[in-house]
Amino acid sequence: MSRWRLSPIILFAAWLLLPLPQPLPEARAALPTVEAPRVPLAYSLQEFRQAVRAGGPGKDGIPSIDRPRFHSASEADALLEEGERVIGLYLDGEARAYPQRILVWHEIVNDTVGGRPVSITYCPLTGSALGFHRGDAELGVSGRLVNSNLVMYDRITDSEIPQMLGVAIDGPLTGRRLDELRVVWTTWGAWKARHPETRVLNRETGHVRNYRRDPYGGYAPRRGYYRPQSRRLFPVMTESRRLPPKASVLGFRTPQGAAAVTREAVIDLAVGDSHYTVIPDAGLATGWVFHNPRRVAIRIDELTFGPAGVSGGGTEALEAINAFEAMWFAWAAFYPETLLYGAAEDAP
Repeated sequence: MSRWRLSPIILFAAWLLLPLPQPLPEARAALPTVEAPRVPLAYSLQEFRQAVRAGGPGKDGIPSIDRPRFHSASEADALLEEGERVIGLYLDGEARAYPQRILVWHEIVNDTVGGRPVSITYCPLTGSALGFHRGDAELGVSGRLVNSNLVMYDRITDSEIPQMLGVAIDGPLTGRRLDELRVVWTTWGAWKARHPETRVLNRETGHVRNYRRDPYGGYAPRRGYYRPQSRRLFPVMTESRRLPPKASVLGFRTPQGAAAVTREAVIDLAVGDSHYTVIPDAGLATGWVFHNPRRVAIRIDELTFGPAGVSGGGTEALEAINAFEAMWFAWAAFYPETLLYGAAEDAP
């Protein structure tokens, strides 16, 4: 019985006609990271992993907004009260506002601002809003929590990152810190006054949600879950009674350590609760909190306040530190050695 035999030339020609292999999704540029944590971690990465808890909804059970749509400030005026909370972002000449009433249902918006891909994140359980550069990646809601805080995941590597920590605790990016982006947790009236040209995330998210209602309570006035004395819902790695659990603090992290200032202390010093930046003086470990046109200085080492310029040096060439507000119980759980200004020093 005869057999067909193919010549090497025919086989080579057939090989040339085969489609080229396509790169795997992992070959895309991953989530931008830097090596060292902003502040030394209080726990090992293994301890963080062991502290992770299921939050209820599964992975992507709280859907991120991946194709956000926006409208003008004048259109948003018909939907937002002056005192409503928004997360503001100003980047490369573009201003955006992300209403808390929308983010409470989604927790993450994957957006592009000024041509730069970013992720805007909000955790209702810890009252924290942070922004991150995301490169070609997207961040999603894992459905898991650590210290009651949102654990995000990177959709390219599946690495998991607690939002307030900003460091991957699991997956290929373990130990790497995300590249943070400064956002402002403020009111619609204050943001609109500062950025009248701002675009505002609208309710056309592709998901059916009641964006007129916050399932956790409300901020103006604080009620429900957001009340300072109300109890948290999930366990934490460290407890502190130095402040009421849900008291709002302004926290910032430096290589010298973490520090927090109570909302009342910031307001008493006429800094206000919006539009601030913290800048360190590397020589004196001094942080600067700005609120145009008023400004005060925080000595991180002693945590005392004084007028800007107490260090005797200028601030023009100093590098900005990203500060953000959070509920005290969560800040103290992630940063148990934090310095605290604005409260009686009770036993932690």
